[in-house]
Amino acid sequence: MRKEIFFYILPLPVALFSIFLGPSESISPADVYNWLLTKITSDSKPTISDIQTIEAVILDIRLPRIIMAFLVGAALTTSGASLQAMIRNPLVDPYLLGLSSGAAFGAALAMTVLHYMPVQLSAFIFGLMAVCLTYFLAFRRGEISIISMILSGVIVSGVFTAFLTIVQFMTDPFRLQGIVYWIMGNLHNASWSGVESMIIPVMTGTLWLFIIKWRLNVISLGDLEAKTVGYNPTTLKLMILIPATLIAAASVAVAGIIGMVGLAVPHMIRMMIGYDNKKVIPVSFAFGGTFLLLVDNLSRTITQFEIPIGIFTTLIGGPFFIYLLKRLRHGYGD
Repeated sequence: MRKEIFFYILPLPVALFSIFLGPSESISPADVYNWLLTKITSDSKPTISDIQTIEAVILDIRLPRIIMAFLVGAALTTSGASLQAMIRNPLVDPYLLGLSSGAAFGAALAMTVLHYMPVQLSAFIFGLMAVCLTYFLAFRRGEISIISMILSGVIVSGVFTAFLTIVQFMTDPFRLQGIVYWIMGNLHNASWSGVESMIIPVMTGTLWLFIIKWRLNVISLGDLEAKTVGYNPTTLKLMILIPATLIAAASVAVAGIIGMVGLAVPHMIRMMIGYDNKKVIPVSFAFGGTFLLLVDNLSRTITQFEIPIGIFTTLIGGPFFIYLLKRLRHGYGD
């Protein structure tokens, strides 16, 4: 229980620390400290112009980015943990079901053809569409086969990737740069409007997964065991798949494709607290958000120019994925 409390408290100091970080040369960590001290003690030490600049940077740039980074990391990790329990394979993440390729195709369409549609909305719609198509292809004789779902996800991903390639091939170089940069995954466009667009689907889907988290233990044992205790495996999988897809699609829509978070972080959590999903799901939300927030701090401060966060998560998660392939040879929970 002490480990879980630590993970629940961890986001607060990390978020507070993140407020002091940023590439802006107009304010220093000391300025941020003085501003916070002013708000707490009502002692207006900085000049009025300094306060306006500091508040603009903190409240309009850094704070929405901190919140968005946390929500995206929390959503991807929670979604990954849920899908791994449902499919009973720790090498599964939300993107395996075609979500990333569908969202990337939708974003590319919005940037090149569907100019009247916001990029986030288009990515969200096509991401959900890809997962629905995967589910439709995997649904046979009233049941959802795990193998069929994985194979369908691979096929759907390949098809939408081919569509994306066609769009890229027919796009002029200037717009092509925007598509490529979006696919890399980044938070440089974080804003309050982006936070507002994702907070409702993310919190709604996450709350539902919190409510049914104990049922994840049932489905992770297998379809036969679920039937034995009186559950319909197909219905139970849908109850998990829909909210897990919803929160992951909302994250991809605002941040692009941030790889390895939904794959590696849930397994890190299981290594630390065990395989009980009643504990894994809440901790995934807290630690996943904290993890991506720390990585985002690294991506925006390590160099003078900002490196897309998706590059960092892939560099961190890639070696961990290789470790999983070497260690987990038999299946879920080995």
